[in-house]
Order: sequence, then C-alpha cells, then structure tokens
Amino acid sequence: MAEHDQDQKTEQPTSKHLAEAAERGQFAKAPELQVLASLVTALGIMAFIERAAVDRVCEYAVGIFSGFTTMSVHLDSIPSQFANLVMVAVPIVLPLLLGCAGAAMLIGGFQSGFQLTPKVLGLHFDRLDLSAGFARVFNKGVFVRAGIDALKMIAIGTALFMGAQKLMRDPLFSAPVEAAYLGQFIHEAATSFFGRLAFALGIVAAISYGYEKFKSSRDLKMTREEVKEEHRSTEGDSKVKGAQRRLARRLLQKQMLAAVPTADVVVTNPTHFAVALKYERGKDKAPVVLAKGEGRFAARIKAIAAENDVPMVENRPVARVLFSLGRVGEAIPPELYQAVAEILAVVYRTHRYYFHRLRSRRLETAA
Repeated sequence: MAEHDQDQKTEQPTSKHLAEAAERGQFAKAPELQVLASLVTALGIMAFIERAAVDRVCEYAVGIFSGFTTMSVHLDSIPSQFANLVMVAVPIVLPLLLGCAGAAMLIGGFQSGFQLTPKVLGLHFDRLDLSAGFARVFNKGVFVRAGIDALKMIAIGTALFMGAQKLMRDPLFSAPVEAAYLGQFIHEAATSFFGRLAFALGIVAAISYGYEKFKSSRDLKMTREEVKEEHRSTEGDSKVKGAQRRLARRLLQKQMLAAVPTADVVVTNPTHFAVALKYERGKDKAPVVLAKGEGRFAARIKAIAAENDVPMVENRPVARVLFSLGRVGEAIPPELYQAVAEILAVVYRTHRYYFHRLRSRRLETAA
C-alpha cells in the first residue's frame, strides 16, 4: 500500500507543503555531517592553540616533576593542586567544547534551513501504534541506513588500519630514539589518525546526506489531488481575505459619506476627485480629511455635499494632491497648508450663512 501511494506522488511539493514539513522536522539530515564538522573544528582549534597548549602543559609538568622531592601530599593540599590542574586544562578544553558545539549547531541549522521545528517537540500518539512501528522498522530505509552504518565502520576501520601500518614503520618501534622524540611521535600520530578519520567520515557523510536528500525529496512529493486540494484551500483563504477587505472598504466609505455633511469644504477636480475637509478652530491643529474618493465615489461625495449645501471649490492640483497624500481622519500634509488656507479663507467669506448652520449640525452629530 505504501509503495502504491508513493507511485502516485508525481508532483513537486509546494512551498506551503515544504514549510509544514520543515516544522515537523521532515527534511534531509545526516548525523555524520555534525560529527565531521565537530572533528574538523577540533582539529582546526588544536592547530591554532597547539603552541600555547604545549607550553602550558610543559610548564605544569615541569612544576610537578621538579617538586616531587619537596611536595607533601595531604588533604589540605589537594584542592590547590586540583585548582592548578583546572587552570591548565580549561583554556585548552573550553575552546574545543565551544567550537565543536557551535559547529554541530551550525551544521544542524544548515540541514534544517535554519528553521524552527516546534512540532518535533510535541506528543505524537500515532507512534504508539504497533503496526506503524513495525512498518517503520521493516522498510527499505532501515536497510539502507544499516548499509551506510556498515560502510562507516569499514571506511573508518580502513583509514585507521592504514594509519597504524604507517606508524608501525616509525623508528620508535625499531631503534633507540631520544625521549623528546616521543612527543613528536604522539603529535604526528594524532594528526595522521584524525586526518584520515576526517577524510573517511567526509566520504560517508556525503553519501549519507545525498541519500537523505533523495529520500526526503521523494517522500515530500505530492499527488495531483493533494496539489489541487491545497490550491483550493489557498484560493479559499484569498477569497475570504478579499471579502474582508471589501467589507472594510464599504464600512470606511459609509463612514466617509456620513461625515460629508459636517465638512467645511469639498475640493474637487472637478470630475475625477473629491476631498472633504473640516477645520474647527481650537480643536484641530490643521484641516482634517473627512472623506476622499475618485470616479463614482467622488460623485457620491459631491451629491451629498450638494444636498447639505456644503461649499465645493474646484481646484485641480490641490484636489489631486489631497487625494494622493491625504489620509482619512488625519490632518492634511504640511506642504498643503498654504493652499488649503487660501481655499478656506474664500469659503468663509462667501458662505457665512452655511457655517452658522454647520455649528449646530456638528453638535447634533456629536450628540
């Protein structure tokens, strides 16, 4: 059944499907990459701090060995000796721990695309299903993973065996050497072993990650029905959002039209734009945009203004800029103060009768 379902998955995953899979932790991941990154980082840090680490250890060893004849060991001296050892070890060990942890986290982030996977931490009761558990245990992926693990052991064993053969031919095992040569031998042996180990792990990690990438891409493919269903749900969401935007726009238009009778003036284009303004001295710092519209909505603003005797002034450039920059419920832009002030001055002189009625109208509206 699973093979049949997989055969039906012929479509590439959508971005939404990929994002949901990433949240579930379903992406290509190979633990060997993190081990390799930690090992390479440790080698790099050791190469960087090698001289300082050797000097510290030598200085500590000289102090210990030179004081053997005079050193008295008792309970009171143990804490101080341990503190000295910690002071030597921490500057060497701490960079290694921090570097390896940082490298492992960086590689983990690279594999996950640096995305959070919160659903991985949740409870998954479906994993308690015995039949599903057997299906997860006995599938082709388990045998492939077992093969990769076997390849890992073979590659690491081969690399270490070849390194050991090379080291066994060293003069240390066949001829007398100076005591100082022992340190050089340990350094070369460690470098050779870990270098070969990193090379072998690199090959295995590349194979493992390549397989996981292939498997993840195959498992995340979708059937045509799944793609259609997701498209329908996405389209439905867009329709709902569009309906919400249209409803909000209608409500705003209704509020704007209700505010037109309380305007001081309506500035027109004369046919394309209409902007209703109000200015109450002592209350408004600058004229406020009550309503604005273009086309048919501008015609409705002008019709309501005519019904309520609201003065209308034709000023093409001012009307256009007010419509472009003005926001309903907010003061006009400062660059229009002078132009609007001149319009209001003309209106106040020529329509005094209107403003006597406007005060009472605003009081009725506020009540």
